[in-house]
Amino acid sequence: MAHPHYGRGGQGPHVLEDGSPACRLIAWEITRSCNLACRHCRAEAHEAPYPGELTTMQARALIDAFPEVGRPIIIFTGGEPMLRPDVYELVAYAHGKGLTCALSPNGTLIDANNAGKIKSAGVDRCSISIDGPDAASHDAFRGVPGAFESSVRGIEHLKDAGLPFQINTTVTKDNLGRFRQIFNLCRRLGAAAWHIFLLVPMGRAARLADQVISAREYEDVLHWFYEFRKTTDMHLKATCAPHYYRILRQRAHAEGLRVTPETFGMDALTRGCLGGTGFCFISHTGQAQPCGYLTLDCGNVLHTPFPRIWRESACFRQFRDQSQYKGKCGICEFHKVCGGCRARAYSLNGDHMAEEPLCSYRPRAGS
Repeated sequence: MAHPHYGRGGQGPHVLEDGSPACRLIAWEITRSCNLACRHCRAEAHEAPYPGELTTMQARALIDAFPEVGRPIIIFTGGEPMLRPDVYELVAYAHGKGLTCALSPNGTLIDANNAGKIKSAGVDRCSISIDGPDAASHDAFRGVPGAFESSVRGIEHLKDAGLPFQINTTVTKDNLGRFRQIFNLCRRLGAAAWHIFLLVPMGRAARLADQVISAREYEDVLHWFYEFRKTTDMHLKATCAPHYYRILRQRAHAEGLRVTPETFGMDALTRGCLGGTGFCFISHTGQAQPCGYLTLDCGNVLHTPFPRIWRESACFRQFRDQSQYKGKCGICEFHKVCGGCRARAYSLNGDHMAEEPLCSYRPRAGS
């Protein structure tokens, strides 16, 4: 699941008429079924059908509501979204509403025929997850032999169809030392962007305690990422890593740079954790959540209109008020650009408003 920059779209009002922040990104789990068995899957997905998924008519009605909260980019995700038969119809319907559409498949099911259908439906970009520089490392993480080869072949079909793609990589102890090799693979394949995701221990990932990097390693990899971005024109983004937006400003200040779109592109305009403030996840059964990793029930779109959930959910309102944050996140001078990972706080502390457990920074107010 990506929180990507997809070019056009997502450029609506920053604030809605009632003062609520505009929704910039919606990750919509159109199905939870999946043909892989990834070690870090938040949903612990399997290939068999899941009950209660939105019908085509219900899905179209939900799309009708999206423009009421801004001009969000819609990420059609899963599970494996290509297992849903009406995926092309839903994308085309959203595209027809003027919404930027992204697709987040694992790549293994893409062939020449459906790559053309993805393009024709109106997808602006696909995101494909690659978690190792070779078949052995990637397949071990994805749980299915041949996944690497199938995903790379799917990427080639996307390229032939003229559809941009980005590569997403989840950071673990196993692949941390091979990041340059993974980047080189992204470059060879012709990716438009490379997004790194810091592991959130939810779902199957809760059993990967030995793969969660430490707070010190977290800080080190984000400092490395800041330096590495200077070496390439490829768009790089750190996701589920809100500290990066604090580190970016600290490093920029030390270098005498102002953080503006001219110097840092989209990184100057976004925030670390967007859950409930600019981003929303909608599950396969219509449950709205701050993000896919944080399974708080903020309302169900089948029972409550989505714009009302976005504006009035008590949980979303908490996330928009710094005074509700506990520990050092509540007093941190970088709160507005970071916010800490709420899912990681919930997973490791049992409280979604607790301080980010893998942040080593000491706010000035707490010194």
